[in-house]
Amino acid sequence: MTTQTPMIDCHVHLSGLEGIPRLEGLRTHVGLDRMNLVCTMGRNHVNANPAAFVAKAERPDRFYVFAGLDHTAFFSANGRRSSANGRRSSAGEVAAPSLAEQVDRLRALGADGIKMIENKPTARKLLDVPVDSDYFADYFARVEETGFPVLWHVNDPEEFWIPELTPSWARERGWGYDETFVAKEQLYAEVENVLARHPKLKLLFAHFYFLSADLPRAARLFDRFENVHLDLAPGVELLYNLSQDVEATREFFTKYADRIVFGTDTASGNSPQEAQIRAGLVTRWLETDDEYLVPDEADFLLGPPEDGLMRGLSLPADVLARIYRGNFERLAGSRPILLDRSLAAEECDRIAAEIDALAGRRLEDNHARAAALRLRG
Repeated sequence: MTTQTPMIDCHVHLSGLEGIPRLEGLRTHVGLDRMNLVCTMGRNHVNANPAAFVAKAERPDRFYVFAGLDHTAFFSANGRRSSANGRRSSAGEVAAPSLAEQVDRLRALGADGIKMIENKPTARKLLDVPVDSDYFADYFARVEETGFPVLWHVNDPEEFWIPELTPSWARERGWGYDETFVAKEQLYAEVENVLARHPKLKLLFAHFYFLSADLPRAARLFDRFENVHLDLAPGVELLYNLSQDVEATREFFTKYADRIVFGTDTASGNSPQEAQIRAGLVTRWLETDDEYLVPDEADFLLGPPEDGLMRGLSLPADVLARIYRGNFERLAGSRPILLDRSLAAEECDRIAAEIDALAGRRLEDNHARAAALRLRG
């Protein structure tokens, strides 16, 4: 990396309290100024917020947190939690704050934004609720009203819908999509219905909204919705697609330099070498005119090195500064919001109680309870 601009990685995953020192080590190894921890929702574990709150409390100048939502009330009311033998759990319905109330709670305790994965095909199948339905209506109205930024994963690489093109590692993880999954264009339509109703939403779509093979469509999205942004967290296809026509891509990135945000999708489970490769693939592509392949040492999510050739854009310094730092700071603030440890601990207590209720017993291994204890010192 040749840039002197301090970089913020907008798209980083933390797995558990034990991942905090590992992630801090990756941050310093790669040379990142700050990281944004994105927290996914779940069914049995509620969401990944508790560990992220601890990371933010212990390293307040280094970690932003985009918190996941809590859909426990929906899952418990609809009998979607099953025991290991496939039968419905005997645990009763679990009360949880409404999604709109969760926005207020997260803002009060010091989260910097919200992470949504509800329109990734697997998550959409799990939750089975369209994002343009009444279930989400008050939530999106509240997010728009407050200006709370959202980083949103919608769809997946186009080849995951084509069996002969779906990588084996994706199929093994249930990421090969047949007719039992919501269709790709329906997932886009649901999201764009939300955008039409709430045009002031501050959105950052993960993985370039999976439009890297269709820049004219991405341009139409930008032109229609002025608060939409795209992140560069790479998958198996993103940089390959954008390298097909370097001149057109460079023109796009220059024209929409205020709408594109640096991200890597690094996880606390990555090795230092894997994290360096993830960041380096993107920065080399942005900064140089090199042609190169994914190194053999890259993690499997980037695909084997023979999958495609990347051709760099060699963007000017002012464009790089906006992509690496300025655009994310405009969305989420020039510094991470200070966490209210007491309110965050109370939120972890609430999540811990939900996890126990879903299990029908008090769990010794409850990640939210452990986080609450650590937040209280």
